[in-house]
Amino acid sequence: MEKLVESSITTGNHADLVDELMRTYGQEIQQLIFAYVHNETIAEDLTQEVFVKCYKSLPSYKGKSTIKTWLWRIAINHSKDYLKSWYNQRVKTADNFGFIIGEDRDSVERTIIQQDDDAQLAFAIMQLPIKYREVIYFYYYEECSIKEVAAVLEVNQNTVKTRLRKGKSLLKKMLEDSQWKND
Repeated sequence: MEKLVESSITTGNHADLVDELMRTYGQEIQQLIFAYVHNETIAEDLTQEVFVKCYKSLPSYKGKSTIKTWLWRIAINHSKDYLKSWYNQRVKTADNFGFIIGEDRDSVERTIIQQDDDAQLAFAIMQLPIKYREVIYFYYYEECSIKEVAAVLEVNQNTVKTRLRKGKSLLKKMLEDSQWKND
């Protein structure tokens, strides 16, 4: 991928590169953005905007990090900008947790049996503050190392470890409380 990036930047063939980046990383970026905004439709829109920003910013890409890390950084910053925006503060949209809870609604029993634990965990993760949610997302869902998470989030590795430990502790408490309520 990095060779494709280099050759595309030097030849100025940015459209093909962005096309390839969208195919390769589009779903990951959308999932990352969803972890911030909690709405599938908005996550789709913001993902498109991230790739537009990527296209416009490709000439300034210096290769100091991998293209994937660079895209994640754009997505994180864009998501945080959206969360601070006037639109997000003033306009309320219907939340769509369809892909977390499950799309298969034919068999309620099967859905509950297969996806209840995953849905409960995903919902609990979405309730965490962003700084804990993002380290858990990168570490467990994207399977990044502590060093990679620190690079993407632009924080110290010890900060990542602390946030990971605190996030898991908060998750454990949330899940224990919900389990107690369900029993």
